[in-house]
Amino acid sequence: MTTRTLLLTALAMLAFAGNSILCRIALRDTAIDPASFTGLRILAGALTLWLLLRIGTPRQSQGGDLFSALALFVYAASFSYAYINLDAGAGALLLFGAVQLSMLAWGLLRGERFSAWQIAGLLLALSGLLILLLPGSSAPALDGALLMLLSGVAWGIYSLRGRGASNPLAATAGNFIKAVPLAAVLCLVTLGQQQWDAPGIVYALLSGALTSGVGYAIWYAALPGLAAIQAASVQLSVPLLTAIAGTVLLGEALTATLIISGAAILGGIAMVLSIRHRG
Repeated sequence: MTTRTLLLTALAMLAFAGNSILCRIALRDTAIDPASFTGLRILAGALTLWLLLRIGTPRQSQGGDLFSALALFVYAASFSYAYINLDAGAGALLLFGAVQLSMLAWGLLRGERFSAWQIAGLLLALSGLLILLLPGSSAPALDGALLMLLSGVAWGIYSLRGRGASNPLAATAGNFIKAVPLAAVLCLVTLGQQQWDAPGIVYALLSGALTSGVGYAIWYAALPGLAAIQAASVQLSVPLLTAIAGTVLLGEALTATLIISGAAILGGIAMVLSIRHRG
């Protein structure tokens, strides 16, 4: 891995973790509501990605499709509503676990063969999710946890549909643009519940433009220098980065339950990925 690829990968992982931090800060500490946050985030992401596409390849048309845009919208909306009640670290862990497990489940449904070691890894990861969701003083709110799991499944579907894209940046720009009307409908439906303030708007725009739009562009620039196993494995760092940032920046507790469940989820997924690499 070159120094350039390493730097780009590190920046992309920080951007992915930053999405959770910005959303949690906005919904915890400002007046903005989840629908408005979602709408502004998708709009800012669409504009940023469209500009990046025009600058990079002026004649390149946007890609994407409506089903992928719907998956993107469900991910973003569920993500926002989940973070009303979830700490940043727990939310990122649930999101990441659901993304990876849904993609692995799709492989199983399509007839992919898993070894005994891989099956053990899947069971370990699932047990980690169950540990995190068990009732107790440190358990995340059930409604927020379920919404974040839905968000992760939606992002897993979105990722699976984008695997074969010839130009990922064009496809993502198109999907963000196609998701704008869906976000607008959500904002219209919740018009009577909307709240705005300047800090909340800033956080939403930063989430859309910087940690989503620019973050995805950086990730796409890093991907050609990464093997498939490296691209999958490096994302194991995102929940850890988010939990650390949540503790340092937001004063969130790094509980024993979160540490144990996180080790089980990430360790189990790493077991599956390590066998794939050896094969």
